[in-house]
Amino acid sequence: MQTISVRVLDVLDWALYRAVRLAALADAPTAFASTLGRELAFSEDRWRERLAGRNQFVAEDGGEVCGLVGVVPADPGVAELVSLWVRPAARGRGVGDLLVREVLRWAGDHDVPTVRLWVAEGNEPAERLYARHDFRRTGTVQPVRPGADALEFAMTRSVPVDGAG
Repeated sequence: MQTISVRVLDVLDWALYRAVRLAALADAPTAFASTLGRELAFSEDRWRERLAGRNQFVAEDGGEVCGLVGVVPADPGVAELVSLWVRPAARGRGVGDLLVREVLRWAGDHDVPTVRLWVAEGNEPAERLYARHDFRRTGTVQPVRPGADALEFAMTRSVPVDGAG
């Protein structure tokens, strides 16, 4: 069995990021605030800009990407965990846990005391994953996308700033 590792992407990894992000949107179209059709139209420059504006991590198993997560600055003292996705064949192997821990480590290392995320209503596996890492619902709910009927709820977690997660 291969060891799953996590690494950060840089702007030179834009094509890999594009491929994995599009796979995520195709696999779970109701889980994200964007759509496959919207992101298929992105230019190379747009993909590079996205990577430049966030910390985007991939999980790899034997050189094959099996998961994706991003962390972006939000409000002062708050980072958002975004775009978490695990390839269906890799689910149940701890990939999601590794990716969440990487975001929490990043937040601690960068003195960001709170991590927030959004979960689509009805996505119980995602909510269980985040709850395992001490994320709790805040009570805030919003549409997944503007004008959509589907809702998502916020979850947050405090992060020790010493890098422990």
